[in-house]
Amino acid sequence: MPYVLPSSLTEALELRASGEWCVIAGGTDVYPARVEGARRPLLDLSALSSLATVEGNEQQWRIGPLVTWTQLRHTQLPACFDALKQAGREVGAGQIQNVATIAGNLCNASPAADGVPPLLVLDAEVELSSVEGRRVAALSDFILGNRRTLLKDNELVTAVIVPRREEHAPSRFYKLGSRRYLVISIAMVAAQIVIDETGCVSSARIAVGSCSEVATRLPELESSLVGVVADERIATYVTSDRLQRLAPIDDVRASRAYRLEAAAEIIRRVLIDSVASVS
Repeated sequence: MPYVLPSSLTEALELRASGEWCVIAGGTDVYPARVEGARRPLLDLSALSSLATVEGNEQQWRIGPLVTWTQLRHTQLPACFDALKQAGREVGAGQIQNVATIAGNLCNASPAADGVPPLLVLDAEVELSSVEGRRVAALSDFILGNRRTLLKDNELVTAVIVPRREEHAPSRFYKLGSRRYLVISIAMVAAQIVIDETGCVSSARIAVGSCSEVATRLPELESSLVGVVADERIATYVTSDRLQRLAPIDDVRASRAYRLEAAAEIIRRVLIDSVASVS
């Protein structure tokens, strides 16, 4: 099987435009899954050190697509990134976290991708590059469905972009599985609750994964929390009519009914933990 290890982004983009490739970085999903892409020639981006940095300016943070979960966890970042770091601890074992990349988690587009809910809470965007230029898509638009994304055959992800706002407010992530470690989630939740000087919620961002084909934010619940006193009573706002965007399936890990009940309970716990952390 042909294998190429480009030494520059320009070379990688030219190769990407020249034919069908299976793009890999950490390679932790391609080989175990034996997906169709593994039978195509391999374009290995792991030598592109310029894509393995985390940089910030006044407007945004740029997370390179080759940044690993271990690297991210050890990078000094504001409190709003706490949920993303917590999710990074759930991506397989330490050996996997040492090589698995942020962009790989997104491009794999699994409904159970640990990194997606925390990045949705951060209003993340995905930068896509080709020999023709660059474009940026909201993460909520980038993932189209199970194993499907906006990424074209001639494009590579060149950054995950996070706008700088409300960085002081910590975020939280919780994952439920059939065991504590090395598990695909039954349900997972990320949230960031911003509390004003009066002790009330000024904004809320809540995202749920593994309970629909694509991880999703819950705007009905988010808007209902604005102005609410930030104490344990916040959990009472988690009602079924505010979770209607969730559409879980029955599978070997859990039933649809269990996933809905579990997601609601996890959201309540995350909300209570979020307001307690800033009180």
